[in-house]
Amino acid sequence: MEKNKELEQFAYISSHDLQEPLNTIISFSQLLKEENLSDIGQKSIEAIESSSRRMKEFIKSLLEYSKVGTHSKKTNIDIESLIENLKTDLTDLIQKKEATIQYIGQPIHINAYEQEIIKLFQNLIVNGIKYTSDETKPLIIIDSIEHKKNYQFSIKDNGIGIDSKQFDKIFEVFQRLHRRDQYEGTGIGLSYCKKVVNLHDGKIWLESEIGKGSTFYFTIAK
Repeated sequence: MEKNKELEQFAYISSHDLQEPLNTIISFSQLLKEENLSDIGQKSIEAIESSSRRMKEFIKSLLEYSKVGTHSKKTNIDIESLIENLKTDLTDLIQKKEATIQYIGQPIHINAYEQEIIKLFQNLIVNGIKYTSDETKPLIIIDSIEHKKNYQFSIKDNGIGIDSKQFDKIFEVFQRLHRRDQYEGTGIGLSYCKKVVNLHDGKIWLESEIGKGSTFYFTIAK
């Protein structure tokens, strides 16, 4: 409990005291890019701007992680509608990667924290699209099963796959399996997913093989 309070306090400070100077750095970097600088100067400014934006995204992700379940109430969620809305929100990424997202489960409504559930599905879908080889058109298959005590969901992709030795590591905060120049990311996404699933008294796990894609499973208690 004490650790959660400390994380919330840090996130609050991050969202205000740290983001403001980053915004200033980004703004001045954009102004300097318009000046007649040498090639080295231009590359330096671009590196500063890129690093500042990456830090800003990291702070945003950390803030979202710290707020899971703190300021919301459970509501009735139509999973099919949620996925259709996400497909609309992710239109640019879907078109860029020529991705296909299919929901093959039964119509299901769950009582859950809406914003957290949306982000949970979004993170897993985006990961499935992002972690694919350049020559692969991403295919995301989402399924659902209703059990007596919970709902079980699966999100299957045809991506690059994950080594079984990394299965536990990927759900830890700040853990990355790839270099930033290979795949962008903050290292918080899957730990966020685990926190949301835990909030709903569920479990999250995966099946995967290098080169043969991954399937993430999670349950949400009734």
